[in-house]
Amino acid sequence: MFLLAQQNHSNAIPLGSSLSPIANASWLSPSGIFAFGFYPQGNGFAIGIWLVNKSENIVVWTANRDSPPVSPNTMLNLKSDGLLLRTGQGEENPIANLSYPADSAFMHDSGNFVLYNTSSDVIWESFAFPTDTILGGQNLTVANKLVSSVSGSDHSSGRFYLWMQTDGNLVSYPVNNTATSENSYWSTGTTNTRSSTASKPSTASDQSAVCPPGSTCIVACSKKTTYNRPCSESSNHFTHSYDYNSLSLNQSGLLSLTNSRSNIYILANISYPAKKETTPIIYRAILESDGIFKLYSHRFLGNTSSHLEWSALRDQCEVKGFCGFNSYCNRNRKTVPKSCLEETVNCGAAYYTNGTCSKYKLPLRYAIKFIRYRKLSPENVNVEFAENLSLRSFSYNELENATDGFKEVLGKGSFGSVYKGYVSEANKTIAVKRLEKFVEEGEREFRAEMTAIGRTHHKNLVQLLGFCIEGSRKLLVYEYMSNGSLADFLFKAKKRPLWKERVRIALEVARGVFYLHQECEVHIIHCNLKPQNILMDDTWTAKISDFGLARLSVPNQTRNITMSMEATSGYSAPEWQKNALISVKSDIYSYGVMLLEIVCCRSNIEELDKLVEDENVDMKTLERMVKVGLWCIQEDPALRPPMKNVILMLEGTMDIAVLPSPAISQS
Repeated sequence: MFLLAQQNHSNAIPLGSSLSPIANASWLSPSGIFAFGFYPQGNGFAIGIWLVNKSENIVVWTANRDSPPVSPNTMLNLKSDGLLLRTGQGEENPIANLSYPADSAFMHDSGNFVLYNTSSDVIWESFAFPTDTILGGQNLTVANKLVSSVSGSDHSSGRFYLWMQTDGNLVSYPVNNTATSENSYWSTGTTNTRSSTASKPSTASDQSAVCPPGSTCIVACSKKTTYNRPCSESSNHFTHSYDYNSLSLNQSGLLSLTNSRSNIYILANISYPAKKETTPIIYRAILESDGIFKLYSHRFLGNTSSHLEWSALRDQCEVKGFCGFNSYCNRNRKTVPKSCLEETVNCGAAYYTNGTCSKYKLPLRYAIKFIRYRKLSPENVNVEFAENLSLRSFSYNELENATDGFKEVLGKGSFGSVYKGYVSEANKTIAVKRLEKFVEEGEREFRAEMTAIGRTHHKNLVQLLGFCIEGSRKLLVYEYMSNGSLADFLFKAKKRPLWKERVRIALEVARGVFYLHQECEVHIIHCNLKPQNILMDDTWTAKISDFGLARLSVPNQTRNITMSMEATSGYSAPEWQKNALISVKSDIYSYGVMLLEIVCCRSNIEELDKLVEDENVDMKTLERMVKVGLWCIQEDPALRPPMKNVILMLEGTMDIAVLPSPAISQS
C-alpha cells in the first residue's frame, strides 16, 4: 500500500517551525491523510494527531491529554530541545522530552509523528506513547496501557484501560481498580502459565499458508478456523506456551498478540487470505469511551468511509461501570444494548440474570453481587449481598502478612503511620496506612468515606486500592510511591531541583487540587495540604495523598470541620485558628504556601533575587508563581482565587490582578 510505504524526508519539518491554533494550525503527512497540530477541545485547543476526514476528523493521539485546553494565543515551536508549547505570557512547556538534540520532524502517512537527530535517527515518536489508539505498524508493548477517552469530543483520560500485562494477558479494567481477574471485564486469556495444542489441517488444500519446521505460520482452515502455532516437523499438532509481550496491529489489518519468538495470537485478521486491495486503507484499534476495544478500517476513495471490523464485546452491559455512577444498563433482548436507564436513585448495583437487570440500592460505584437465598417461606425470601467493591476489602491478617508485621515505616502523618507492604498474588508493592484518628467512627460511616474516596481518579492523586475494617482497626491500602515526598524533593536533596521540574510539579499539584474541589463526583476539601502529603511516583510525577480523610464537602457549600484532626502549623489558613467555616479556600491558602516553597526550595521567604541566586530561571515565571502564591494566602478566603484560576494564571493564560495592600495589624 502506497500510504504506508517507507517515506523519504523531503517534506521534513525544519527547526524553527511553529504552529498556532488560529493560523497554520497543523502539519500534514505527505498524502494529507494525517495531521499533527491544534484541534478544538472544550473552550480552547488540544494538541494531537488526527485522521483527516471531510465530515469529522478522527483524533488518534493527544499530547498531555489531561492538561486544560490551551488558549488561541498559544504557539507550538520545534526547537533542538524538543516540541515546546509557548503561552501568551512567554512560558514554555515541553510536549516531547528529548535525550538528544532534534534536527527535524516528520508527520508520516502511518500516523506516526517523529523527531529526528542530525543523523536521521529517531529520537522521539508518538507511536511510543499511545493514548487510546494504536494504528497500523504500531505496538502496545508489555506493561503499557491504552486508556479510554472521556468521550468522542473530550480526549482526556476516561474510565477504562486496556493493559498488556507481563503475564502475557491482554485485559480490560475500569480505572481505579486493582488488576485482578475479579475486576476485569474482558481478556484474551493468554497467560504464560497455560498452553494448548491444535491439530494441523489434514491436507494442503485446507491450508492457505505453509511454513518450514522451526518457523511460525498462520494456518487458515476451510471452516474459517485460524491456528497460530509454530510448525513441527515430527508432529501433526501445534503446541504453544502463551507468553505474549506485545499487542500489534500491522498495516494490513492483522490485530494480534506477539512474543519474542514471533508466535502470534490473532484477535482480528481483516486481510487474510490476501485480497487485491487498490483503495488506500488505514486500520485503527481503539479502546472506546464505553470501554470496548474495537478495530476500524478507513478507506480513502473520494470521501473517507469507516467500517467497524471487529469488537472485543458486543454487549455494553458486560463492561463494568459502563453506565457510570449510580446507574445500570437497559438491556434489550432484540437490540444491542446502548442505553442507561435515567433515574436519580442512589443505585449501587445491577443484578443481571436471564437478560434482565435489577437494581439494588447501596452507595457503591458498581458491584458484582454474589447472592445467597435463605428459604424462609414462599412469601419471604431474604436476599443477602457479599459486596465486591471497586476497592478491595482486605483482612487485617492479609495486611499484617503483606507488611511483615508492619515492619518498615515509610512515614507518619496526621492520621497515622504508613508501612511498606507487598501483595504477592498481584505482584504489587503497596503502602498501608494504619488510621489512628478514626477509631470512634462506625463501620457504616467509614465505608461511606471509602466509597467516596474510591470514586476519585486522577493522575495527580495517590490511588486508593483498598481498605480494612475489623472492629476498631481501620487501615487504608494505597499505591506505593517510590520517590518519597515533595518535602524530601525540595528540602532534603543535595542539589536544588531544576527550575522546570518545580514549575511542572506546581502545576501537577494544582490540577490535583482542582480535581478534588470541582471535578470528582463528591467534592473533597483536603484540609491538610503540605509538601509531606505530596508524594512522587517512579517517574517523579507529583500526587496528592491523604485526601478525603477529613469531612467531605457538599458542592458549592462550606461546612464546619468538626473531626478530630490538627491542621499543620505554617500551612493552615487563618480560619482554622478562628474556628470559622472551612471551605475549599482553606486548601487554596495551603497551596499558596507550598507554591512559595516550591519557588525557593526552602521554608523561609526572602527577597526574590536571593531565593534563586546562582540558578538559571525565567524571572517572569518566577514572578508569576510568587504573585499567585501570595493571592492564595490572602487572609480573607473570598480573595483567594479558585483552583481553576490558579492553574490558568500559572500557565500564563490569565492575567494576575494587582495584589491588595497588606493589612496593618492592630495590637
